[in-house]
Amino acid sequence: MLKRSLLLSTLPLLLHAYTMQDLFDGLKTDAATKLDLMSVKKAEVSRALVKAKLYPQVNIFAKYDNYNTPTGMVPVPPNQLLPMVQDPSVAQPFSENIYRAGAQFTMPIFSKSLYSMMDKAQLMQKSAKAKKRINLLKNEATIVSSNANLLYLEALQKALQAKKRSLKETDKTITLKVHSGRMAGAALYKIEDGLNQVTITQNNIKLQKEQLINRIRTLTGINLSHAIKMQAQRDIQRSNTLGALKPLKYKVKARKLDIKAQKEKRYPSLGAYGSYTYAKADAYNNDKNVHETYGNVGVALTMPLLSMDTNKAIQKSKVEALSDEVALQKLSEELHSKAIMIEQTLPLLESSITLYQKSIKNKKRLLSIAKTNYKSGRLSTEEYLRYEDEVVSSEAALYQARAKKWQTLMELAVIYADNIEEIIQ
Repeated sequence: MLKRSLLLSTLPLLLHAYTMQDLFDGLKTDAATKLDLMSVKKAEVSRALVKAKLYPQVNIFAKYDNYNTPTGMVPVPPNQLLPMVQDPSVAQPFSENIYRAGAQFTMPIFSKSLYSMMDKAQLMQKSAKAKKRINLLKNEATIVSSNANLLYLEALQKALQAKKRSLKETDKTITLKVHSGRMAGAALYKIEDGLNQVTITQNNIKLQKEQLINRIRTLTGINLSHAIKMQAQRDIQRSNTLGALKPLKYKVKARKLDIKAQKEKRYPSLGAYGSYTYAKADAYNNDKNVHETYGNVGVALTMPLLSMDTNKAIQKSKVEALSDEVALQKLSEELHSKAIMIEQTLPLLESSITLYQKSIKNKKRLLSIAKTNYKSGRLSTEEYLRYEDEVVSSEAALYQARAKKWQTLMELAVIYADNIEEIIQ
């Protein structure tokens, strides 16, 4: 019966035992990730719009024209018009009311700027994809950092709980001594105050944990009840080029192509055109119904002589390109400097973690000695409580250093655009 009760109580916990991969998967359905996906789709549509201009454009039409004087339905050659004029019984293709229907088409044969605009759109699409990846890595890094801080707070909670147990044991011993008159009652107040301070700190930790859990829940939709254990599967892959710069690099290249495309609008362009018209009306000379067809196909070479808006567009593209180049240079300098700082920080964190571990062992030994001395009256209450505080402080510093290490590693992973899902298990 007891085994069954334990199984039923632990089953919900087992069913909701999340992993880091669960958090990463949840992030991929987050609204922020979907917005980045929409940006990629917008870039794809923009490229398709430019490409669509290379295809023929066909329109059909139907219209009715009313003129104040008889007008030709179609152009009539003189050798055909003369017999019509001589024979009034022949319906002449002129009328004041004409119905027309037909189709028209235009198609660019060669337009240099269109090809440059298509190349620009392709680069903007690559920039959007690279930005989507970097934003995903940033959010994954936020999840890992938040979970690392959760681990730090939970470990600190355990340390505080151990301190509370230790203080309660001491409180029992002191209570007996106070009641027997062997120790002043003030010692109990100090121990009680120490217990209260532990409880206050625990409450503050719970508030911090709720903030971290909310941050993870906002990004993934998953409500964690406790932190997830993590371990690194491999080292971060370094490279000479920083992956976080890719979105802006593609954008700078696209800006340069935009300048090129705007300049190419001054070049000659070659295009084909054509139309077919069916016209129907009552002839003005004898009111007989007449219908005619008329069509044409041609090729046109055009070259702009003066276009102020093109000149201004070139200037605008140059300013935007220069602005993005400066932004790229600034970001590159910042990321390179940050990468150097992180590479120098990691060994120091490793060293600190090792030293904190040694310090905790020593301070726990000292606390054990202090507790014995305090119970025998050779140590004051304040000095004893100081030993208790130093153990927890050292443990807090250790757990915080571990969390800082995870945060630092994630910052480096984002800079190099390394796959965080492959790094963390």
